[in-house]
Amino acid sequence: MSSSRPLDGIRVLDFTWAWAGPYCTLQMAHMGAQVIRIESEKRPCVTRLIPPFADDQPGPNRAGYFNQYSQGKKSIQLDLGRPEAVEIVKKLAAQSDIVVQNFSAGAIERMGFGYDTLSQLKPDLIMISICGYGQTGPERKYMGYGPASVPLAGISSLSGYRDKGPAEVGISYGDPNAGIFGAFAALAALAYRQRTGRGVHVDLALWEALLVLMPEGLMDYAMNKTQAERDGNHDPWMAPHGCFKCRGDADKWVTIVCGSDAEWQALCRAIGQPELASDKRFANATARKANEDALEDILSAWTAQRDRWEVTEVLQQAGVAAFPSMSNKDMATDPHLEARGYLVRKDHPEFSPRVHAGIPWQMSDTPCEVRAAAPLRGQHTDEVLGELLGMSEAEIQQLRDGQVLT
Repeated sequence: MSSSRPLDGIRVLDFTWAWAGPYCTLQMAHMGAQVIRIESEKRPCVTRLIPPFADDQPGPNRAGYFNQYSQGKKSIQLDLGRPEAVEIVKKLAAQSDIVVQNFSAGAIERMGFGYDTLSQLKPDLIMISICGYGQTGPERKYMGYGPASVPLAGISSLSGYRDKGPAEVGISYGDPNAGIFGAFAALAALAYRQRTGRGVHVDLALWEALLVLMPEGLMDYAMNKTQAERDGNHDPWMAPHGCFKCRGDADKWVTIVCGSDAEWQALCRAIGQPELASDKRFANATARKANEDALEDILSAWTAQRDRWEVTEVLQQAGVAAFPSMSNKDMATDPHLEARGYLVRKDHPEFSPRVHAGIPWQMSDTPCEVRAAAPLRGQHTDEVLGELLGMSEAEIQQLRDGQVLT
């Protein structure tokens, strides 16, 4: 296996906060890029301030969100209200390949670090700008957080039950989606730069990054002027398709899906009721969908007497898609994820190694890896100023004494 990583030699200047931006630069760090986070004690990233904290002890270096999404990055601390700090950022940008920011539209320009400004310092610079609604358009200045993108993309309109209003899905899907698309666009921009020698500014909207998950809704309205109804865990065509209570405490469930008549027949045999396969109520997908309540009653009675992992094993052996609804503990201790090396543990200066989500892809030759735990705030300030900008210890100390490095 080659020891070089896909993005070895690429430097990323990271102006990100919250989730979308840090998730974008996390992918680049995993691929070997040197990612330098610009941080401030006066305006810390929100992910340093919110729980969960290691050992339930709050602290800017102990937050789970920050430690998950800043793996393998460096951190320098600057007061960007000071002209000396502004000059430092510009010097770093001039030595970087990519700048990533996810402030609201127009904010990075007001800070003095817009693409037009930084590309004058480095013409082949790539900038990834992520915000809620994009850098252009009539709603570009609207306030927004990731969770707002879920209803905007039409997902909430389909989530929940028929007799209730739209339901939240419990996670801000727009953030990681935008982060992944940002990393993807950065790779495309690097390829473009390699061919042409030119940089590029990428304008990425959370809203649009999430709309790509809803093409059926857009197409259905465009062709039929229709709006799908909320229907809980049900699928428009497949049945069974849902979560079923299992033996144990109140939160032990298993998901079961049959996508074909053959899978339904296999399920009937697996649960010891082969006669159901010839029952006219369940003879084909249309019939099963029409009699879904009766079908679910039968399955619920079977799963209620069994452990969720027993149900999973029996049905998987029969070729039927089934898996437990996993808890946090389940995921953190899962032997399959452990065997694949997805669960990682890294030493940290303030607490013992904890389980972190790793990298969801594996490459046969060039390695991608979680190289280090997330940085302490400002941990690499002296290193970056000294090694990249050639500042002496005396110059760095003068900046520190002048409260520039805060």
